[in-house]
Amino acid sequence: MNIYLINSLFVLLVVRQIREHQLDPRALAIPVLAVAAAAVMFLHSVPGGGSDIALDLLCVSAGAAMGAIGGLATRLRRGADGRPLGRTGVLAAGMWIAGVGVRMVFYFAATHDAGPAIARFSIAHHITGPAAWTAALVMMALADALTRLAVVYLRGRGSPRGHPGHHGSLGRNPKEVAAGVGLRQGRPCSRTSSSPRSARC
Repeated sequence: MNIYLINSLFVLLVVRQIREHQLDPRALAIPVLAVAAAAVMFLHSVPGGGSDIALDLLCVSAGAAMGAIGGLATRLRRGADGRPLGRTGVLAAGMWIAGVGVRMVFYFAATHDAGPAIARFSIAHHITGPAAWTAALVMMALADALTRLAVVYLRGRGSPRGHPGHHGSLGRNPKEVAAGVGLRQGRPCSRTSSSPRSARC
């Protein structure tokens, strides 16, 4: 399959998530599975000679940084049923598209006029060849997708659970709510019994 088509599918994945969607395991796993499938197609070996490992670490760090920013920029809230909902914002989508764009531009440059310049750079910096670049860029994509998944998952689990029917509310105790109403009106609430219905403000 053409590499440009695969990267276009990656862009469509994030465009699809611009609409608010439930953060169930399937929605979270789709981008990771897509990148993993591409890795199986293109990643046949991980060269370890010369500066290849340093290149891998650099690309993985860049991918993880973009994934973390994208995960933190994803908008989350609790739905009416208390389950987390997510929507990819401009920054989160931009991070994903930027990563895809960098890899597409590099591939285009390497297979066109910039090929000899990349070869000279590789020799000067002890990078063993095209297989090393391929491995580093694939691992960059995997780090991006996995970090984004981890950040969004942890944020979804850690966000406060709202009361069913109160979108994203903190689920405060009814007595605290009644007391808060009284304080906002400038007088405390008085209660004749333990029931919240008996509070007089």
